[in-house]
Amino acid sequence: MPDNIDTIAARHGFSPAAARVVADALRHGGGRMAQFNHPELGGMGQWSQGGMIMIGDMANNDLKARVDALCKDLAGATGPVPAAAEQQPGQTSHQGSHQGSHQGSHQGSHQGNHWWPQDLGSPSSSGAQNDMRYACFPDKRRLAVMQGGTVCVYDTGEHRITGFSQQQGGSQALRFTSQDGTVRLEDLKPV
Repeated sequence: MPDNIDTIAARHGFSPAAARVVADALRHGGGRMAQFNHPELGGMGQWSQGGMIMIGDMANNDLKARVDALCKDLAGATGPVPAAAEQQPGQTSHQGSHQGSHQGSHQGSHQGNHWWPQDLGSPSSSGAQNDMRYACFPDKRRLAVMQGGTVCVYDTGEHRITGFSQQQGGSQALRFTSQDGTVRLEDLKPV
């Protein structure tokens, strides 16, 4: 019998409420990725299988490791990810859809599960904040970004994306972390 949320939460030193936020986010992310917001988890954060973890408390590596272990444990639970009893206030989970080719920018609807061009396949990680969404496709060396309903796909070249950050305020500058350090979105070539 698979562990319940309370048992998994206790194993990693989190409250059941914090674990429910992650479990619900994992359900929305198909068990492969999660976006969450809970004080015990370092505030706003995201996780995806393959090693990407970001939390609001960026300098707290011990907490980051515990959140990563919690996410892995919940994602690896036998059967479906345990359902959360109710959605927690402030939780973020964004998904949309876009259909079309990946050349240049596109206007599209947000129906279904994918807002990026179909030929990119499934992203290794994705996220959203405010009106900006992003998804990474390392096998194809592509990064898809949607802002204001327009999708643009970028060539990531030799960069292996391991994390995203988004500046708040007037400009929503998107930056990502690669093996070469921080790279700005405007440094990438649109395709």
